[in-house]
Amino acid sequence: MIFYKKLSPFYNLAIFYFIISFILRIVLFFHPITQSSFTIIESLKIFSLGLISDFFVFILASVFLWLYLIFISNLKYNKPYGYIILGGFIALLLYILSGKSILDEYGGALPRIVLIFIGIKTLLFSLLLFLPKWRDKIRFWLFTFVIFLYVLLILQNGLSEYFFWNEFGVKYNFIAVNYLIYTNEVIGNIMQSYPVIPIFSALFLITGVITYFILKRSKNYIEEIPNLNEKLKISGVYICLFVISLFVIPALSKTENSKNVFVNELQSNGIYKFYLAFQNNKLDYFKFYKTLPKDKVFANLREQFPDISGENTGRKIISDSLEIHKNVVLITIESYSADFMKAYGNKQNITPFLDSLAQKSLQFTNLYAAGNRTVRGLEAVTLCLPPTAGESVVKREDNKNKFSTGSVFKQKGYNVKFMYGGDAFFDNMQDFYSGNGYEIVDKSSFSPSEITFSNVWGVCDEDMYNKAIKIMNAEAKENKPFFNHIMTVSNHRPFTYPNNKIDIPGDIKSRDGGVKYTDFALRRFFEMASKQSWFKNTVFVIVADHCASSAGKTQLPLDKYRIPAFIYTPNKKPAQYNQLMSQIDLMPTLFGLLHFDYESKFFGQDVFKSDYKPRAFIATYQDLGLIKDNVLTILSPKQVVKQYDLKVKPTAGVAPEFQVLYDEIPLKTDRTDLVNDAISFYQSASYLLKEKQYQFEDLKAKNKKLYANVR
Repeated sequence: MIFYKKLSPFYNLAIFYFIISFILRIVLFFHPITQSSFTIIESLKIFSLGLISDFFVFILASVFLWLYLIFISNLKYNKPYGYIILGGFIALLLYILSGKSILDEYGGALPRIVLIFIGIKTLLFSLLLFLPKWRDKIRFWLFTFVIFLYVLLILQNGLSEYFFWNEFGVKYNFIAVNYLIYTNEVIGNIMQSYPVIPIFSALFLITGVITYFILKRSKNYIEEIPNLNEKLKISGVYICLFVISLFVIPALSKTENSKNVFVNELQSNGIYKFYLAFQNNKLDYFKFYKTLPKDKVFANLREQFPDISGENTGRKIISDSLEIHKNVVLITIESYSADFMKAYGNKQNITPFLDSLAQKSLQFTNLYAAGNRTVRGLEAVTLCLPPTAGESVVKREDNKNKFSTGSVFKQKGYNVKFMYGGDAFFDNMQDFYSGNGYEIVDKSSFSPSEITFSNVWGVCDEDMYNKAIKIMNAEAKENKPFFNHIMTVSNHRPFTYPNNKIDIPGDIKSRDGGVKYTDFALRRFFEMASKQSWFKNTVFVIVADHCASSAGKTQLPLDKYRIPAFIYTPNKKPAQYNQLMSQIDLMPTLFGLLHFDYESKFFGQDVFKSDYKPRAFIATYQDLGLIKDNVLTILSPKQVVKQYDLKVKPTAGVAPEFQVLYDEIPLKTDRTDLVNDAISFYQSASYLLKEKQYQFEDLKAKNKKLYANVR
């Protein structure tokens, strides 16, 4: 047989993979979320370099196919080799079954997974050994299964990349890695968001048809099994390509350097992007980003925080008025973009309650979310520090006993709780908040009678608010102020909620419906709260955790970080604050309004203080942005720094303070001062976390003495 035909399983699967990748790029190229046009050169780069990348990624991904094919042989079933090999399989099986294998030292599911794998291998080897007349048929069906599995994985990856792009406007990134960890919520979300049964039925049918055609062109491999010499040639070719791939793939990723983010994303290979995201879930700032000498970093910080000294952000916050120990309810709303609201230009009337509440509150019109995930929003309002590279502090191992809003409230004698309608295990919220002194109230705290509606993310917002009212009524009887942080869940795909609540049915799975129901539930909460004895002595802080979407034409599109934020105090005169500010400033500003005296480590500031200099932080897990002086400075891995001049793109009928759209125009001349500011903020935050200097210390006794002397 001609040698190249011995490679038929490889090249037939490879051709199929290239076809699927090409079709996927075409679909994503013209997808509505791809908000860009491409030059001829950019288009050629996307498809040519993308194909080359796909080729070498397939080489690496086919390693399991190579291992399977290379061990197909009839010789190993001859006496005595077959019995010796079977004896080895049985001995290995018994070793793992003993419960004393090396695998058991690692614990978890690993011993069970290996046991199942070895058990299947032992069974199949036994069948092929003792049933020689059926050997060809068994081998054929095993070969069919392997081809079917590869076809299924190629199609499944194509679908996954499409749906991920549909949600985020990028190929796989750090979020996709997280989704592998929280499979229950994610699979449940998919089940409730998409017609899964029809999709997967079609997927398996198509996989079967394609497998049939690939099998017809590839079965010659098992009908005339290559001899040892031919297998050595196949292995030689494969190993050479494998080694080349290890060098070429990273080199190709460096060509993803276009200023148009969509060009880079479309050119990239999704599987390799997933691998990179998995590898980069922890990013060492000092290894990957541009840095300054430590003394210069903290000297720069002193321009923003005049009261700090040394290499930290510690400073004394002293008010000129008596402290106000009102109850505080902080509500972080899931995925709530500013442009959902009427003031920011929305004409659909999907936030009628928040639109009205804004007119009665202290409204922060120019506030930016720190990130594009819930954990970043929670980190911002809880720890009040810039979003450092890699995973959020909420999900890191070293996430406990931090200086937090909760620790400030506890020093003031407050009861402190975190309330979440879902399972607080998700996104590591349970570990983070309990490790920082919060009492947890989540779905597990609900009795069956307290749940009227739930989906994969948890109980509906109305149920959560009903539970919160009960808890706060009980807390009010303890003669202690309370701080309760409530995280909502209803405005999240699949956007299901109780029917007959708003004019958009809950079973049509509409984002507008999710927004409007969230607004409706918030209205119901305030209606209930206003009837309680504690209401007039309570301050309500409402803020989004992040925007509904993070996809855009640029690395950090400003409109995808602009969020609504209010502080509502019953019987308090409404006001607006229109200066630029960050999500991390919200709680320090509240502490200022309550005239709290405390020692702060926060990077967030009271925006009403005379020494506050407007700036905001926005980031992904690797691109770290600073907005200041109408310039966006972005720090990226490999010491890359980019700066953009921000020019507002006016939306007709929208007041200046509510404009959200900006053109990001590359600066012709670097603003070194702003680069140094960005580095100083992010480097110092990374340093303090790394050196465990952002920990909470009980300074109550020290503070009492300090404040007595001051007054």
